[in-house]
Amino acid sequence: MRIATWNVNSLRSRIDRVEAFLERHDVDVLALQETKAKVEQLPLMGLQARGYDIAAAGFSQWNGVAIISRVGIEDVSVGFDAMPEFGEPAVAEARAIGAVCGGVRVWSLYVPNGRKIGDPHYAYKLDWLARLRAAATAWVGEPTALVGDWNIAPLDTDVFDIKQFATSTHVTPPERAAFSGFVEDGYVDVVRPHVPEPEAGYTYWDYYRQRYERNRGMRIDHVLASPSLASRVTGAFIDREERGGADGHGKGASDHAPVVVEVA
Repeated sequence: MRIATWNVNSLRSRIDRVEAFLERHDVDVLALQETKAKVEQLPLMGLQARGYDIAAAGFSQWNGVAIISRVGIEDVSVGFDAMPEFGEPAVAEARAIGAVCGGVRVWSLYVPNGRKIGDPHYAYKLDWLARLRAAATAWVGEPTALVGDWNIAPLDTDVFDIKQFATSTHVTPPERAAFSGFVEDGYVDVVRPHVPEPEAGYTYWDYYRQRYERNRGMRIDHVLASPSLASRVTGAFIDREERGGADGHGKGASDHAPVVVEVA
């Protein structure tokens, strides 16, 4: 089985690319983030015609998550227990959806960005991660994949220049400690062993100043697998060419590259 994750940065804008990606890599389960639409607005007919089932959550043009599977979708959960809310008035955002696909519980996660240190979104991000970790302890004993845009670069080598991020989110000790907590609980980063070279492991390149062309990227999209699932992972790769777009310069592409994991 092939499980993939991709911050698509608008499913309506990139549905053709998503359909092509699924066919090109023979993907069984695709977790999407930033679908940016209400569920009824998503263009799903082409996916359904290809034999995929879809579970999605989206309330506006912001955030949004989905799971696309051709090996079944069961026991769908929108959000996790005690997931924090945000805003005035506070509401639950469309940042997490889970489902059992082919015997594996897959969670598509769009972790809050944090914006900047001291911002309310930063506190929200840390709270969101802490509550996810608490919920995820109940899933670690079964085949589970926590996948998506974590908005965290766990290591200094996961950003193109750590000096430029010295006062930024994504690399702060509290964020990294939150990510490490999942590993301490038993989850395994199953991509890094197969893509160990730092620059080859980038998954995100800002549209700003030709970051992709100059490979000024970050590794912030991750797949954490429970022990029983991690033992079945035989390979993983990052589809960097998808980020480049048809012209090689990212025209029409999301600013994230898909990450694919192969499971025996």
